[in-house]
Amino acid sequence: MTTPIPSDGAPTGAATPKASTGTVTVWDPVIRLLHWTIAASFVVAWLSAEEVMPVHEAAGFVILVAVGVRSLWGLIGTPHARFAEFVPSPGGFLSYMGALLKGRAGRYVGHNPAGGAMIVALLASLLLTVATGIVLDTGGGVLGEDAMEDIHGAAATVTLILVVLHVGGVILSSMLHRENLVRAMVTGRKRA
Repeated sequence: MTTPIPSDGAPTGAATPKASTGTVTVWDPVIRLLHWTIAASFVVAWLSAEEVMPVHEAAGFVILVAVGVRSLWGLIGTPHARFAEFVPSPGGFLSYMGALLKGRAGRYVGHNPAGGAMIVALLASLLLTVATGIVLDTGGGVLGEDAMEDIHGAAATVTLILVVLHVGGVILSSMLHRENLVRAMVTGRKRA
């Protein structure tokens, strides 16, 4: 798990190559491409639901492939992409959230514990949404079409709520630590 950065700004834990600008590469091109592909595909899937089914289904397929690749990359990818690097223990998550509520949350070069937990939750909810969509497309399975449609809709709504919480967390963390995390997900670089 990534360790927080001390208040003097010196990174702790494994060294990350520094550029002359005082930044470090955190998000590799695979992570950035998958992040924005999943985000755009979810928006397309949400907006095309019940209106343009071929587009909705294509967006769902793109999400399925991207979540699969992201899951594999979480096992074999670059250090900050690996699940072992950022998935927190329940105690680590609760400790971080307590510090956050007190205004004392540490800055992390990679994902903080809340961000790590959010990634796991988003990947799981996206997978559930796509899986229920596939079952729905094949007739609804043993539960039937109406029940599966309800489950699919609920899973998509949970995913949307998680997306809103994720964006809120990114904004909050950007403000607390005075760094543009959206830019970091575009460029791959963060302040050292």
